[in-house]
Amino acid sequence: MNLNKVYLIGRLASDPEFRTTPSGQEVASLRMVTNRIWNDQSGQKNESSEFHNVVVWGRLAQIANQYLNKGSMVMIEGRLQTRSWEGQDGVKRYRTEVVTESLQLGPKPKREGMQDEKMNKPSYAKAPERKEEIPVVNENEPPASLGGPADLDVEEDEVKLKDVPF
Repeated sequence: MNLNKVYLIGRLASDPEFRTTPSGQEVASLRMVTNRIWNDQSGQKNESSEFHNVVVWGRLAQIANQYLNKGSMVMIEGRLQTRSWEGQDGVKRYRTEVVTESLQLGPKPKREGMQDEKMNKPSYAKAPERKEEIPVVNENEPPASLGGPADLDVEEDEVKLKDVPF
């Protein structure tokens, strides 16, 4: 089995470049950056950034052009594709890109001067209070004391195997 699948969550390093091919197809080129944070052997925090070339076609290209700009957060799902061409200097060049199959827009950036602060804050409903107590289980206590199936009065002959339809 072969799999060529890419998921990226990051921000745009520049505004999308939108154009139409001679055949009429719309395409947007995105420059996307993802960050990686890790601790080295001494425990010091390190960070590195990786830049990705992303290509978006058709209706998704229109959406990217309309809603994305430099700094926008986006999730891209796609596949890797490497294309090659010969440059004007006669040297063969290669470029690996992520060809987008779907995209998810990130949260809208906060805008200055916004009148209603509640629009940006999520609202949470309070969880209903539990009336029954949560049982405390001791390591040495058998599981049957928790009110599980062992506490039920079930007759062995109640369900016959031949009565089960599968």
